Amino acid sequence: MRLIPTLLACLSLAACATVTRVQLDHELGRPDPARFDRALPPLAPAPDYQTRIRPILERRCVTCHACYDAPCQLKLSRFDGLTRGANPDPVYSASRLRAADPTRLGFDAQSTAAWRDKGFHSVLNERAPTPQANLEASVLYRILALKQRNPGPTDGPLPTGKFDFSLDRKQTCTRIEAMGDFEKEHPEWGMPFGLPALSAAEHDTLTRWIEAGAPWQPRPAPVPAVQARVAEWEKLLNGDSLRDRLAARYIYEHWFIGHLYFDEQPDYRFELVRSRSAPGQPIDVIASRRPYDDPGVARVYYRLRPTDETVVAKTHMPLALDAARLNRLRKWFFDASIRVDSLPDYDPKTASNPFATFRALPVDARYRFMLDDARFTLAGFMKGPVCRGQVALNVITDHFWVLFYSPESEVAQRTEGLLDATRPNLRMPAEDDSPTGILAWREYAKAERNYLDAKSSYMARFAQVKPRVADLWDGARSNPNAGLTVFRHFDSASVIRGLAGERPQTVMLMGYPLLERMHYLLVAGFDVYGNVGHQLATRLYMDFLRMEGEENFLTLLPLKDRQKVLNQWYRGKPELRIRQFADTRAYFPGETAERYRRTDTLSELYAKVSRHLGPVRPASLDLADDTGAPGQLAVLRRLDGLTGLPASRMPEHSLVLLRDGSARPRVLSVLRNSAHSNVAELFDEDARRLPDEDSLIVLDGIVGAYPNMIFELSTTELPRFVRAVQGLGSDADLQRLAQRFSVRRTDPRFWEVSDTLHDYWQQSAPREAAILDYSRLESR
Repeated sequence: MRLIPTLLACLSLAACATVTRVQLDHELGRPDPARFDRALPPLAPAPDYQTRIRPILERRCVTCHACYDAPCQLKLSRFDGLTRGANPDPVYSASRLRAADPTRLGFDAQSTAAWRDKGFHSVLNERAPTPQANLEASVLYRILALKQRNPGPTDGPLPTGKFDFSLDRKQTCTRIEAMGDFEKEHPEWGMPFGLPALSAAEHDTLTRWIEAGAPWQPRPAPVPAVQARVAEWEKLLNGDSLRDRLAARYIYEHWFIGHLYFDEQPDYRFELVRSRSAPGQPIDVIASRRPYDDPGVARVYYRLRPTDETVVAKTHMPLALDAARLNRLRKWFFDASIRVDSLPDYDPKTASNPFATFRALPVDARYRFMLDDARFTLAGFMKGPVCRGQVALNVITDHFWVLFYSPESEVAQRTEGLLDATRPNLRMPAEDDSPTGILAWREYAKAERNYLDAKSSYMARFAQVKPRVADLWDGARSNPNAGLTVFRHFDSASVIRGLAGERPQTVMLMGYPLLERMHYLLVAGFDVYGNVGHQLATRLYMDFLRMEGEENFLTLLPLKDRQKVLNQWYRGKPELRIRQFADTRAYFPGETAERYRRTDTLSELYAKVSRHLGPVRPASLDLADDTGAPGQLAVLRRLDGLTGLPASRMPEHSLVLLRDGSARPRVLSVLRNSAHSNVAELFDEDARRLPDEDSLIVLDGIVGAYPNMIFELSTTELPRFVRAVQGLGSDADLQRLAQRFSVRRTDPRFWEVSDTLHDYWQQSAPREAAILDYSRLESR
């Protein structure tokens, strides 16, 4: 009987929405989804979209509404995302049994009407194009105006129970027909949600633009020099020989997620796409779930498509297409003597396995290609289709180094033979798209065990394979990608060039087979719209790859010390599927070539590695003494490296805006490295936490995409701030720290501070700078 009131309520709501829709149709006309598929003249003089409107959307709205996790799929990072509108179905779902239909802008629909057929509803007026209708029938205007009428508190944390900022919160995606009820029921939910309102000037600018019909004009074509470079690259990527076509396919399957640019106009970005049409013709994009899916045409062309999307930190992957990179590709692939007798097909069982698909391309060339910008390669594991990083990231520690075997090392030289010896064992979970794919998990675990056994036996045949630090890639003493540091911030992660911190929680050492499998697991083969079986299989397989990288590194230690270190990294009782891979002697029974003088061989190894990569260590990893006041660097160093309970009370990711009275402030990233007994289990992460082993690391500049807290202080307040952090022992202490130094969600200075952070980033690192995401800001 309890079902009857619920059904009646639903029927009542549906009836109300129908009445409102009929009323809107009568007063303002019926919707015309095609209205924004063509450029229309404004009804009145209106602010220019590119120079006046877009900057407001970027700095005030894109901070939450971008990427796959944009609330209600409302992407405001590009104009066609605004006209596409909103959809209540979340892209991220850990419970769906069947894969969802993809909804990628620029790929999966080419008109507003087509997006309506996919369940999106408008947030701009699609009815009669009158000033009145443009405001009254616009969800965007109504929800912005709601915030102006109810701006919320200007101090302290937001009211508890009113706002939910959790990652998987229930979303309210209101259509225009229900806006009246929404305004009455949730007057405090205007936009920006849980942040200060726009300024009166910003609101007026947006209002006049919406009232005039939201006019838009595309930006001009790139400068002639860039157009010439595009033609040069498209010529390279679309050669007719089988070698050129196979090499271009390989490059595409690694670069399809990148933001590609030319130094002649770096803010004009491109994406590499597959097209049915040849260079010189309009791009006819091939939309497929994965980059290696069957394109459905006999000949694929690889094209550079301009993208007018605002770059956001959580997905920004810049890659410069300069002359030096072009020449390297020619050397490795297009000018090399490579025999390709036939092109591979697109069957999922082979296309998902790069070792089978690209067997004709030299392993050395493929490995050098991935190393060339290794940070770009690794960033794809966190910023690619995964976006949030939740699948890839609860399987890694909070602070670890990534190293690579040198292409000239004995291990790398033996890779091709190893792959030939064990290729059938290198299958990837992405080959099975069915909901029951997870049931084949034991087969993949067996294949991985067979691969590691074959690898151990194969390497044991060569007496000269004795692990040594000299075998680590040093970037030819000029490439800073030789060593990387990864920071996990719970459900997001960052990767930077160089080895940050003196003692990471773990280290991964990668060669070509491991690096390539990670890419095809987490980037090329990961389907963000996939079913729960696909997502779980990806997570479980990543456990094996992580352990393989860690055990590669441990081979540099004396044989007698390896198991002790691995046991420390995997304390507690990891699941059986992990324990069967946790035998360092079985992994590699040979002795290292390194000689050690101390009993703490792990610390000595860290020092050896740091010295080996010293020539390519970025200077930015060392805190600069540019505060202008004596003793400030020493104060910062007390914060950097802080351990134990005080560190555990700090947020995962904080930004500190440090002002000294000059026009240019200093920005610091304070990252908490959370310790765990192990990261090899799917659930109960809190039960495996070791807060007494937590630590802080402080880096100059902005690292990360999702700050949890923002602090603003003067250089004279810095000692007091550090003492307060050192004294943290409870949530109440953190509340007092926030009250004194943080810029809260309610702070009237919030947007001014946000603009200062973004301006600083743009000035200090213009190629890397992007829009931060504020959806993870804590309300304290």
